[in-house]
Amino acid sequence: MSLGAVFPGQGAQSVGMLAELASQYPSVTEKFNEASDILGFDVWKMVQNGPAEDLSATQNTQPILLTASAAIWDVWQQYTPLPSYVAGHSLGEYSALACTGSIAFADAVRLVRLRGELMEAAVPRGQGAMAAVMGLEDEPVAACCEAVDGVVVAANFNAPGQVVIAGEAAAVESAAEACKTAGAKRAVMLDVSGPFHSPLMQAAKAEFGEALAAVDVRMPNVPIVQNVNADVPADAEQLRENLLAQIAAPVLWSKSVMHMVDLGVDRFAECGPGSVLAGLIRRISRGTPTVGLSSIDGITSLQA
Repeated sequence: MSLGAVFPGQGAQSVGMLAELASQYPSVTEKFNEASDILGFDVWKMVQNGPAEDLSATQNTQPILLTASAAIWDVWQQYTPLPSYVAGHSLGEYSALACTGSIAFADAVRLVRLRGELMEAAVPRGQGAMAAVMGLEDEPVAACCEAVDGVVVAANFNAPGQVVIAGEAAAVESAAEACKTAGAKRAVMLDVSGPFHSPLMQAAKAEFGEALAAVDVRMPNVPIVQNVNADVPADAEQLRENLLAQIAAPVLWSKSVMHMVDLGVDRFAECGPGSVLAGLIRRISRGTPTVGLSSIDGITSLQA
């Protein structure tokens, strides 16, 4: 049996998450206390009490979800050996790297806090947008984006028949309508603060690149399949370059999961709150089981 661990990105957060794990494992709140010392506010209090608007603010969500995944990982590793491969969806790539020794936890928290701030500031609110297109394959979605005026691209290839597009607000709306005309079952505008993983994020790359260059990045102790090329990096420099490119490049999630399957992964563990990735994997690789690790039952089900 070959196990792959996957780490969710923004959208997996919810007020009250990880309360069950924290009730049995003190290390969960200890990990959040570490994050609180780094960020300068009570992270666990925000997670448990909200408000949801603060929890969902990009600059808060990114370090909070990374911390949640790291807390789950610490508990999980009491029960099971390391997985064979890891991958993370967008922000989740940083969670995967923090958990596998590639980036120190404190550095990762600071990096994703800055990443969230820069991504939020890259495009004035209201000028960018994202939309989820369901029921249309990748190529027609990309063609619809190319056919309309303005900047809009396929940004997240999440699963067969599920693609997220991003770009200038008017162009996204036009492309969403074009996708529906082309046969999409639905095209829904998303409640997000910016056009992530689109060319409009280029403005965030320069300053983030400086911060990333100042951090020690090494090869992880578990091979990682990265978002930008759905492949395992050859060395730490390529890994770092892929992280920087990821800000303005599409997330190739379907290809990443299938590459892990091709490498021999025959079951997945979702190392983070919620079950967003489990739902996607069911569509990408039908029949490949995925266990969520945000509950005690989920973690202990994978005991070695």
